[in-house]
Order: sequence, then C-alpha cells, then structure tokens
Amino acid sequence: MDTMRERFISVTSRLLDEDPRLALVLAEISMDGFRPAQERHPDRVVNVGIREQLLIGVGGGLALTGLRPVLHTFASFLVERPFEQVKLDFGHQGTGGVLVSASASYDWPAGGFTHMAPGDVALLDTLDGWTVHVPGHPDEAEALLRHAYAAGDDRVYVRLSQQSNAAPRPLDGDLGFRTLREGRAGVVLAVGPLLDNVLAATEGLDVTVLYAATVRPFDDAALRAAAGRASADVVLVEPYLAGTSAAAAGRALVDLPHRVLPLGVGRAELRRYGTIDEHTAAHGLDAGSLRERITGFLR
Repeated sequence: MDTMRERFISVTSRLLDEDPRLALVLAEISMDGFRPAQERHPDRVVNVGIREQLLIGVGGGLALTGLRPVLHTFASFLVERPFEQVKLDFGHQGTGGVLVSASASYDWPAGGFTHMAPGDVALLDTLDGWTVHVPGHPDEAEALLRHAYAAGDDRVYVRLSQQSNAAPRPLDGDLGFRTLREGRAGVVLAVGPLLDNVLAATEGLDVTVLYAATVRPFDDAALRAAAGRASADVVLVEPYLAGTSAAAAGRALVDLPHRVLPLGVGRAELRRYGTIDEHTAAHGLDAGSLRERITGFLR
C-alpha cells in the first residue's frame, strides 16, 4: 500500500494536468516526486527552496491572481514556522488555499523535535474559517484532497501521516463524524489514523465509537446525537495535542451534563526519539493503554 504522501503526489500531479486553476508551491520537501509535474507545468509548480515564510507568501499571492494554490512541506514548517504568514496572507487577505502537511506529530522521530508538530491543529484553531482534514488511510487522503482542491476559495488544511488504519472508511461526500459502533456507557471519538487502535481498545465495551476524518468544522450534531443515545461521557482520541478538541466538544454539549476525557499527544518532549510505535505507546495511544484509560474513565 502506498503512503498518504505518495498518494498526495500522484493525485496532485494528475489534477495539475486536468485543472488549469490548480498551482503547487513546494519548499524542497517532496520535490523529487513532483519533478515530472514541474516539467509539464513550470508556471504552476514552484519550488521556493527551504524558505517556508516565502512558501506561504507565494501561495497567498497566487490566490490573489485567481489560482487555487496548494502548499506543501512538513507540518512544523507549514503551520508553526510561518504562522504569521498563514494568518495574514490567507486570513487577513481573505484568500483561500490548501495546506498539505507531512510528518504529522512524530512521523520522523529521528528528525527530532524540529520535525514534530503535535500543536498544528490547535494553532490553526486560533484562526477563523479553516477546514481541517485528518485522513486515516491513503484512500481517504485522496478523497479529501480532491474535495479540498474543488472547494472554491476555502481555506483547508489536510494533515497527512505515515500512520494509517488497515482499511479506509467510505466518505461519500459526507465529511461529518461516522458512527461505527453503538453503546450506552459512553462515546469515544477516534480521529484519523488512531481509529484502529480505538476499535481494538473498545472491543467488547458498551460504547459508541465515532470516527472523524474531518475535525473542523466540528460535527456538533453527531456528537450530541451520540451522547443522547448513551451516557454523555465522551473520550476524545486525537493524533495531535491532547485536548485540542475539548473546547469544541464542550460547546457541542453545552446544555447537557457531560464529562470529557481528552487523549492525544502529550506536551512533554520525548527526547529518546525511537520509532513511531514507541512514541505512540509513550503517549498512551496504543490499544492497550487506550483501553486502560477509557475503562478507568468510564468507571
């Protein structure tokens, strides 16, 4: 199976051939994969080098000309480093574009903390009007990328990861939360590539499991409906900073008595970089740790 990043390269390369409005801006990352597309479309595939603030500025400028810009690099260099440019060149200017990241929270542990971005979604939450997709499988990534590219002039962030569930969930144009299991003891919301771990952790438990590949806008109605069918005890399992969606869940359930347990990547830096699986376990996001934390909370 290809990775989400490989799927991004193949899908975007094809769509550059089909859609003359689409433009791609890179900052060295994934340039080798896009070299054939750049040769075919030198005016719409731009590599600015390792200059991430310029990456965003060029994308904002292309948007002002009427193009649909796609901007890509590692998440830490796409959202965190050039955040002022994201805020001004898209939000303040009222332009739209698609930010497509790689490396997620800790996908390249050997790269160190500079290449980790567990706070990216929380940071974008400080801005208005961003749609955020967190696919859990390359097939979902393709569907969400196509949706983002065709989304008029909206501002969209697509968060790609090396981690993937074993099988995709059909999206069918519906970007809301999907109910995968129903139970009465609580609600567990699994985001993107952590779904398989959540399904394993909740096997045999009397809980409702919701799945989200799109987290912004937050699907208030789906969470409220699930909480209405079950206990309004909600566990959020997110592949980025723990608590990122806690406020959104609280707003969705504001008039219902409820408890929320936010699980995700911890704030402490793990300096023994190890492997992706070791980071997942260290943050308590492996199936065994999740089961222990979920059952302890619901008791």
